[in-house]
Amino acid sequence: MGERINIHAPWTTDGCVQALDGTAGGAVLDRRGFLILGVGAAASLADQWLRIDPPQLVSVLRGGHIDAELVTCLEQRLPALRQMDAALGGGHIRNVVDAELRLVTDLLAKGTYTERLGKRAYSVAAELGRVAGWTSFDAGYHAAAERYWVAALRAAHAANDRALGANILKCMSLQRVDSDCSDEALTLAQAAREGAKDAPARVVAMLTVRQARTHAVRKEARECERLLGVAEKAMGQADEGTTPAWASYFDQAEYCAQVAACYLALERRETADYWLAQSLAMQPKERRRDRATYLIWRADSVLGLGDVEHACDLVSRAVPDIAAARSVRNKNRLTGIHAKIKKHQHPAVVALDEQIHSLIA
Repeated sequence: MGERINIHAPWTTDGCVQALDGTAGGAVLDRRGFLILGVGAAASLADQWLRIDPPQLVSVLRGGHIDAELVTCLEQRLPALRQMDAALGGGHIRNVVDAELRLVTDLLAKGTYTERLGKRAYSVAAELGRVAGWTSFDAGYHAAAERYWVAALRAAHAANDRALGANILKCMSLQRVDSDCSDEALTLAQAAREGAKDAPARVVAMLTVRQARTHAVRKEARECERLLGVAEKAMGQADEGTTPAWASYFDQAEYCAQVAACYLALERRETADYWLAQSLAMQPKERRRDRATYLIWRADSVLGLGDVEHACDLVSRAVPDIAAARSVRNKNRLTGIHAKIKKHQHPAVVALDEQIHSLIA
């Protein structure tokens, strides 16, 4: 706890294992709620990721044997972790994900594996690091999230998986949007798109919408809308057969929500409401945290349009899921929209106050 992040470590397999070893088990204890990478450090890391060729993985002979069945088992556990995160919130499962990352890190550090299986194992480590970072971010532990994501980026690089690395940079970009660091958020989003030009169409759409959102936050409406056009075209070309498992969540419901986020940032509330209505109509039941997020977003848009009663109803529908999940980000969103709603005199506001106090307080 309290360690700095070394962004100058070599982009080798040994450097990757050292980064993973210094993160798994340690980052989960880092509960600092602020960024620890200095200004420009994340951008420098992204530039290194873009420029430095992935290491040539070779067969490794040491310790216990990592066979195909073991790697397949580790890969098959990832969807369940992602699903638990979406349903329960990051605070509930970040320790579980960290334990999985520790296991895979130890296997890579001490195990025997072929080149092919090594790439698959490093990909598992990268995705575990990404999920561990996301759960920490969701729980409000920004320093821990950064530590996980930096190690995960190195693991994706070792696996020569550019799309997976780009997804990690995309997560880092959103963290900087939330932290009002829009310059670095844009740099990370641009690096993600540049590094994954040849990724499947759904991944391209996902990364393009993320960059569009950074432009929206910066009030650069023309560039935002240009990129949304690019994303729409890519989304229309998406093929389930080529989409990596970690990107499958970016379905039409999530796409609509992220487009809405752009228009919310641009304060175009009617357009945002249109996209949010579509997203909520398609939102899978198991994504309780996301549904709560988008209900809050829609409440903000309709409140801005003057419909207090509808806004209260939307927030009321979100409250039970927010109360059940350990998501600091959603609780902060609830606090923010509640403060706006309380400024209005309406019977629905009184009822909402009572509900929030009984479930959240």
